[in-house]
Amino acid sequence: MGVPAHDERDFDFAQKFNEAITQVIQVDESNSTLPITEKGVLINSGEFNGKGSDEAIDEIASKLTGLKLGEGKVQYRLRDWGVSRQRYWGCPIPMLYKNGDVSPAQLNDLPIKLPTKIEDSSAPLAQNLEFKNISEAVFRDTDTFDTFMESSWYYARFPSAEINTKPFDKQTNSWLPVDLYIGGIEHAILHLLYARFFHKALRDLGYLKGDEPFKKLLTQGMVLKDGAKMSKSKGNTVDPEQYIQKYGADSIRTFMIFASPPEQSLEWSDSGLEGCYKFLKRLWALGFKVSKFTDTDFSSNSKNLIEANIKLFNKINDDYNKRLNLNTVVSSCMELLNNLNSCISDDGVTADKNEFFDTFKFLLLSLFPIAPHICEKMYSEIFSEDINEAIWPEDSFFSYKSSESKYIIQVNGKVRANISASSSATEEELIQLSKLDDNVARHLDNKTIIKVIFIKDKLLNFVHS
Repeated sequence: MGVPAHDERDFDFAQKFNEAITQVIQVDESNSTLPITEKGVLINSGEFNGKGSDEAIDEIASKLTGLKLGEGKVQYRLRDWGVSRQRYWGCPIPMLYKNGDVSPAQLNDLPIKLPTKIEDSSAPLAQNLEFKNISEAVFRDTDTFDTFMESSWYYARFPSAEINTKPFDKQTNSWLPVDLYIGGIEHAILHLLYARFFHKALRDLGYLKGDEPFKKLLTQGMVLKDGAKMSKSKGNTVDPEQYIQKYGADSIRTFMIFASPPEQSLEWSDSGLEGCYKFLKRLWALGFKVSKFTDTDFSSNSKNLIEANIKLFNKINDDYNKRLNLNTVVSSCMELLNNLNSCISDDGVTADKNEFFDTFKFLLLSLFPIAPHICEKMYSEIFSEDINEAIWPEDSFFSYKSSESKYIIQVNGKVRANISASSSATEEELIQLSKLDDNVARHLDNKTIIKVIFIKDKLLNFVHS
């Protein structure tokens, strides 16, 4: 770089060989510890002193251009993409070589298929002369495409996978773009770049519509052990089979989702896994109790479960539909389980039967994508239905309708009272109730009411002459 005061490597080099170090950028007058690598104000720079870095860059480039000593240039970090790989398992590159010239294979020769008679699948195709040599003068390219060439457009093939005569049909575009694309964080840059490249190329060729392949991308984090990414070379991996045998697959899934938000890395913890296992055991125990309930177990003196859990219902709905915070879905399910258990005592269930079963059904539906085996089993045994065919509750399920409504009572447009009334109260019932209020009655005394304006659950206005 040739700027030892403003580049760490240049600074180390200049110090080692006792080269002169001249500071030309100042960030803070009270702190001039070198090297300074951020932008600031120029010093020791002649006519450019006092100018900010960005302004000075433009002026210096302009001056060098005028003196014909240089010119400004934008450089991109894009590089050519080496798409070839020396491997057998891949898509053959459809190029032919003849006397040193390269040409594409004819369309009627496509697709080029890998040879099925092979002695060693790990050997490059170059060793398979039957595949390589078309004639004495013409031979095939024996490299295969990079895996990104094959994995960057498969999302567009899925909607019409049953079509064998062409890659896409009208059905493909009716499904695209993909609503949510989930992938490992290590693929967040290159794979997304290649997928967008392929999509736009296929769009320009008339195969696909739309400018983008995905509406939203979720990159999931890594699993860490002792603070480091799990790796065989580091010897910090865990054997899932032994944990499945001890805790079950549902417990492992629940722990891994509960341990952190999906886009962040999670630290493997045996104690955390144990905690999720105990949660599912409590859920199973509740299901066993629920399967034995009869109508007589439910008390007429019951609390409103829907009202008590409305925030949890809304939160789970929002976490699945918008925020994708699956870890908080698990924590909300834990709260729902606690609330259901709190209704159960030796004397029976202090909740409305329908609301109790609706809440329990919603708990199983919410947890089903996370712990599918236990939820499917319980749903089948308790509700005699297949949870795979269940429909997510309508929005009305998440909207609690209070048993009371708050009304503003006006007389000739002026507020005279605020009263509570049953949500089922009629206009006439609310008129009679309002007249019992002393302040309303006083302003209506000896007055002739010519009109009443009634807005359900909000307002009642008496208009008098």
